[in-house]
Parts: sequence; C-alpha cells; structure tokens
Amino acid sequence: MSRIVIQNLFNREINSNAAHCKVIELIHENGIDWMHACGKKGRCTTCKIIVLSGGENLSPKTPAEEKFANLGRLKTNERLSCQAELISGEVVVRVAEINKFPHIEYSK
Repeated sequence: MSRIVIQNLFNREINSNAAHCKVIELIHENGIDWMHACGKKGRCTTCKIIVLSGGENLSPKTPAEEKFANLGRLKTNERLSCQAELISGEVVVRVAEINKFPHIEYSK
C-alpha cells in the first residue's frame, strides 16, 4: 500500500493499492482540489508539491521537471505532482504557498 500525507491540509492521508500512479491523480481521485493550469502535462509548475519526506518513493525526475529545476522554478525538494509517480511507500508533502486555492482551508 502507498500513502500520501498532505501536511498543510491537516495531515490528510491518501491510501492507495495502485502502483505507479501520478501523485496528482491520487489527489484528485480522493476529492482534493489541486491546481494544475496546464492540464497535467508538465508545462507549468502550478501543481508542484513540496516533498518533506519519502522522496525516494517517487519516480525519478522527468525531463520536464529537470527543465524547471534548471530554470530555477523547482527547488531540490519540489516535484511536479503531474509528473511524479508514487512507486510505493509513503510520501509527505505540502501545498506550496503560491499554489493554494482561496476556497480551501489550509493548516500550518
């Protein structure tokens, strides 16, 4: 079983038996509104996640993520949720401040 914990959404947990699923798909399948301006195609950084722990449980960075990292738009602990697949285990993430929706209540 794989698990995503979204720290600043009151430690919301998403559990999945699916293997190799994109993080954003798991988030959306669980009814959580998550920004994705380019339609989940890896062309922007609006869906980025801040990875606090468990980064080793995600797939390697894609060329799109490497491009944004080289441009300084993704830090070393940030991934695009539309590109990163949760392979197994647990990943703890945060919603980036710039990507928060005004209609959602976030925790610290």
